[in-house]
Amino acid sequence: MEKIRMTTPIVEMDGDEMTRVLWKMIKDELICPYVDLKSEYYDLSLVNRNATNDQITIDSANANKKYGVAVKCATITPNAARMTEYDLKEMWKSPNGTIRAILDGTVFRAPITVKGIEPYVRTWKKPITIARHAYGDVYKNVEIDVPGPGKAELLFTGEDGTEIRENVFEFKGPGVLQGIHNIDKSIASFARSCFNYALDTKQDLWFATKDTISKKYDHTFKDIFQEIYDAEYKERFEKAGIVYFYTLIDDAVARVMKSEGGFIWACKNYDGDVMSDMISSAFGSLAMMTSVLVSPDGKYEYEAAHGTVQRHYYKYLKGEETSTNSVATIFAWTGALRKRGELDGIPELEQYADRLEKAVIQTIESGKMTKDLALITSLENVTVLNSEDFIKAVRQTYDALS
Repeated sequence: MEKIRMTTPIVEMDGDEMTRVLWKMIKDELICPYVDLKSEYYDLSLVNRNATNDQITIDSANANKKYGVAVKCATITPNAARMTEYDLKEMWKSPNGTIRAILDGTVFRAPITVKGIEPYVRTWKKPITIARHAYGDVYKNVEIDVPGPGKAELLFTGEDGTEIRENVFEFKGPGVLQGIHNIDKSIASFARSCFNYALDTKQDLWFATKDTISKKYDHTFKDIFQEIYDAEYKERFEKAGIVYFYTLIDDAVARVMKSEGGFIWACKNYDGDVMSDMISSAFGSLAMMTSVLVSPDGKYEYEAAHGTVQRHYYKYLKGEETSTNSVATIFAWTGALRKRGELDGIPELEQYADRLEKAVIQTIESGKMTKDLALITSLENVTVLNSEDFIKAVRQTYDALS
C-alpha cells in the first residue's frame, strides 16, 4: 500500500520516560507504515533541555509558529528530586508553560469516551471540555525563599518612573514568597478563543475564577470576558441558542458534579491544569483525554494531557513488563496529522487520522485494553495487554478497517 504523502512538516516534540518509549512504538507501528511522515524533530527530553539551557524548547515553539501544527510528547517539569536525578544546571521551567507563553494560546481538553468505561460521576452523560488559559500564573512565576524577618513589597515601576507599591507581608521568620502576572492581551485572546470554540461546537460556555478574593487579578479576567462577550458575542450566542455565564470556581465545581456534561468549562491556567485531570480521571483515565493548544493566529499544538508515567518507566528500565495506556498520545498524533491534512488539502491524511482513532476505540470496545482500563471497565472477559501489544492490537484493528 502506498504511503500517504505530506507536503508540509509537522513539528515533532519528543519527550521523557515511558511516554518517550510509547512515542517510538506509535511511530513504528501506527504512523510510519501508513504515512510518509514529514516532521521537524525537536528532542525535549529533560537531558537535552538541560544541555541546551532550554533553548530547544524555545526553538520548538518558534517552529510551531512557522509550520502551524505540532505534536508533543509528555515531558518532565523538574522538581528538587529531578534536579539531583538528572544533575540539572537549574530547575528548568515547565516546557508546556514556555511553549504556551510563546504561542499565547488556549488549551482545549476533552475526554475520549468509549463503551464500557463509564464516568465515575453518574450524572455525566456527555463529555466536558476544559478550556485552559495557556499563559502566566504559576507557570511564569517568580519565587523567593525568605531567609528570615523582613518586609515583602510588590513594586511596579512605570516607564515614566511612576511607582505603585503595595506591602505584601511582614515576615517574622523564614517563609516563601511568590509573584505571578498576566496581561490583558492574553486574557482577551483566551476569551475570544473560548467564545469562538463554543460557537463552533454549539456548546454552553462556563467561566469561573475567584474574584471575591482576588479582587484585581481574578476580577480582571471576569471583566475582560464580560466586556468582550457583551460587545462581540452576545447576539451570536443567543442566535445559536447557547449560553455564557460566569460563576465562582467553587460554585462551578459543585455545578459540574451535578450536571449532565456537554459544555465547555473555561479556567485560568493552574485551575485548568487541575480540573482537566479531575475530568479525565472521572471519565475513566488520565490517558483518555485529548489536548490541543490553539493560538489566536491559528497555530495548533496537540499533546497528551498526562505525565511521563515515571513508575512504569522505572519498571521498563528493569526489563519488567508494563501496561501503559497510549491512547492520549495516539490521539495527539491523529489530531496533528488530521489538522495538517485539513490545512494542506490532503483528505487522505484526515481520513487516516479518523480511521486510526476509530481503530483505537474499537480495540478497547472489543475487550482488548491496558490494565488501567481493565480495572474500571464494565465489559466482561477482557484481555489485558502490555504497552506494546496494545499498540499492535490497534494496528490489527486498523488494517481490518482499511
